[in-house]
Amino acid sequence: MVSGLINANPVVYEKKERRVRSAPANVDEYAVEPIDQLEIFDHLRDIKDPEHPYSLEELKVISEDAIEVDDSNSYVRITFTPTVEHCSMATIIGLCLRVKLMRSLPSRYKVDIRIAPGSHATEAAVNKQLNDKERVAAALENPNLVEMVDECLAPTYGFSN
Repeated sequence: MVSGLINANPVVYEKKERRVRSAPANVDEYAVEPIDQLEIFDHLRDIKDPEHPYSLEELKVISEDAIEVDDSNSYVRITFTPTVEHCSMATIIGLCLRVKLMRSLPSRYKVDIRIAPGSHATEAAVNKQLNDKERVAAALENPNLVEMVDECLAPTYGFSN
């Protein structure tokens, strides 16, 4: 993917077991179902890291605990933790998270993407970029960035669990 790795030997963690979700019986199939933390995590857990063949879950860049959902107010906050303090891929990772949720959630949701406090050297600047509509729109007009995001979001068919 990228030559000259920023974090050549990341710590790789075991994936959590996937939990099977069951729909309650006798529910109106046209009713709006609430979205919860687990559903958001399931959307994001298999996103591939831009530098490594591992998922963001395997690198502990995202975790279920770092997702806040307020379904009644259509609000989601994702807090992610780069593997190294000087990660130059942090904005790409944040963009991947945003694009995945833009493609997965109803448009009524406001999504806030943040770097975990104290986990990145330019935390404030990255947070500002990731939550500025104009900057995100400009990034998504860049074919090289879109290609990189799409590569990270491409489904992986060999995942375990």
